[in-house]
This record gives sequence, structure tokens and C-alpha cells, in this order.
Amino acid sequence: MADFVTVQQLVDNGGLTVYQGEDYLDRHITTSEIARPGLALTGFFKFYPHDRIQLFGKTEWTYLRGITVTERQNIYDHMAQEDTPCFIVARNLDIDDEIIAAAEKAHIPILRSSHRTTRVLGNMTNFLESQLAQRLSRHGVLVDVFGIGVLITGESGVGKSETALELVQKGHQLVADDRVELYQKDEVSIVGEPPAILAHLMEIRGIGIVDVMTLFGAGAIRENKQIDLLIHLENWNKDKNYDRLGGQGEVERIFDIDIKKLTIPVKPGRNIAIIIEVAAMNFRSNLLGYDSSVTFNNNLTKLIETNTESDRPSEEKATKQADKQSDKQSEPQSKKS
Repeated sequence: MADFVTVQQLVDNGGLTVYQGEDYLDRHITTSEIARPGLALTGFFKFYPHDRIQLFGKTEWTYLRGITVTERQNIYDHMAQEDTPCFIVARNLDIDDEIIAAAEKAHIPILRSSHRTTRVLGNMTNFLESQLAQRLSRHGVLVDVFGIGVLITGESGVGKSETALELVQKGHQLVADDRVELYQKDEVSIVGEPPAILAHLMEIRGIGIVDVMTLFGAGAIRENKQIDLLIHLENWNKDKNYDRLGGQGEVERIFDIDIKKLTIPVKPGRNIAIIIEVAAMNFRSNLLGYDSSVTFNNNLTKLIETNTESDRPSEEKATKQADKQSDKQSEPQSKKS
């Protein structure tokens, strides 16, 4: 987890231009929250989030055009605090002299964007959350298989990298090998990406380090991917009872999110890459509402009901024969009496 992001990094990744303050782009951004200073423009500074990026859109600019120059100058002077990272103006709106003076006095850069305010807000929030989020390093391989982010884990030497290499050969995309950096993007998703030193690289025992992008092209790699499915590889244990129907529903919690987990036994003769492809396709079909285990259970129930119905006439026939035999045995006793 990074403690801060510089304004320069925000400019490089957010499609922003520097209007003023190129000498101050090393200022730190320590929170992903962005302020649209509506109340501050009215003079209410009792709770003013001065440590956040201050974003001006058409609403704020329209209000500012309706007040006096002196009022604007006082507002900007209050807003330009020591830890305010930067001012950003969306929609290429005009920059007035008062904000220029206040920003220059406090050494705050002014940035500009041609995009709508909501788009600027969304793009910056996504970037800052990805950079400032808590991170977890996980031993494993992350691959995009049919659009499903599959995190492959297992003990060293079980064949994770070799399986990922075969998946790449089949046209799927490698995200990270050996170490995967995980962070929580939002309340429902975990994203994985490679450490900078391992990007595009794989370690294959007996060969060494290979560059996947050089060997297979740019289409064989991804910079990051949301993790949808966790597949744990382990050496086959004949005494262990592995899931054969797919109804156990095992999950693993990463941060605050439960990720579906499958355990796949590895032994000679099993093509793990094909099994992972099927697991990804089956996971996608589950997302679309189709569950093959439910279908199997329904078919089994129908078969049991059918067999029960077919056995019922034989049982009734046997009961009638027994009743007749009982009647015959009771007739002589009635005649004697």
C-alpha cells in the first residue's frame, strides 16, 4: 500500500493538463476521496476537507460567477491550505485571477480537464483507490481465462507456472506469475496485478525466466484483472475425498470478500490446463443462472420417482395375492364352525 500519490502521477494517469504550478507537482495526495466544494464556496468552513483534491465543475463555477471579486478572493484564500493537493477545473472552464493568486501564494497547482465533471471524478477516484488501497502479496499465478480472473495457488513445484504457460499457448492472458499483488477495488471485487519487477515474466523450471510478451505478443498479457475464481492445485491424495458433484461451495476470504475456491488434485495423466478452462466456463454458466449440479440432482429425483411409480403395481399385485391366500386359509375354519 502506497502512503501517497503525487500530483505528477495524477497528471500522468488522469488525462489532465497543468494550467499553473508545474513546480509544485510533487505535492502529496493521501486520500482517494475528492471534494466538490459546494458548502465551502458559501463560506461554510466548519467542516472543510482541505486535505482532499478540490474539484470545480460547472455548478461551482456558475455560483462563483454570481458573487463579488472580493468574496471569491476570500473563499479561495480559505480553501488554499498547506496540505491541499491541487485544484482541478473540469470542462475547460475559464480560470479566474482570484484562484490563480490564491493557488500561487500557497504553492498549489491548478489542473484542467476537458471532460465532464463526473467523468473526471470517476477516473481520478478509480486511480487513487487502486494506488492507495491496502495490498496483499500472494504466492500464485493469475490468468484471464475466457474473461474469468483465475488465481492459481498451490505448493512450490506443483505445476502452477507450467499450467499457466499452457493456458497462454491456448490464447488466454497472463496477468502475474509467482507473486500476485492483490487489492480491494470496491465492496465486491478484488483486483490482482504483478509486481513491477515481474511484469510479463514467467519462471519455468529447466528453462529459466521467459518474457511472455516477447514470445507470444502483447495480446498474451494483461496489466491487471479482477479475481473471480481461486483454484488450488495439490498433489493427488488417494485417501482424500474430492468433490465430484460440485455442490460443496468452498470459498476463501480475501480482505472482506469471499472468492469461490476449487481444489484440483494433480497427478500424471490429468491435463490441468483443460480442467481450469472447464472450471472457468462452468463458473461463467453459474453466473448466468445455470448450475449443472442442480440439473443432476433434479434428474436423479425424477429417476427415483419414476422407479417408485414402476414398482408400485408389483407391490399392489403381491399384496392382493397375499390377501387371497389368507382368505383361502380361513375358509375351512368357517365351514367347520
